Amino acid sequence: MSKIAPRVHTDQATIERLKDLQAALDAELVVELHLRGGATLTGTVVERPSILQFLDEGGNEGTNGVLPLDTGGKSVQRVWLDEVEHFQRLGTC
Repeated sequence: MSKIAPRVHTDQATIERLKDLQAALDAELVVELHLRGGATLTGTVVERPSILQFLDEGGNEGTNGVLPLDTGGKSVQRVWLDEVEHFQRLGTC
């Protein structure tokens, strides 16, 4: 395993929350993401988020997810799924 995440999770409640977000964030869904810390991002979900096993910087193994979001910039932004506090559906492409 060579993928590094800023945070990994092993508790079942957090993993279930990540899975719920994964199921709700369909490809081509236009959303406003409300992130932990108060920031917001608006864009189109490129594909359903991936939930994978990662290592954190300390070498601990756990779960996190990656949400590819097209914010209209030059490239697709990768958002760590555990950063999403909640989201609002704005429509579909």
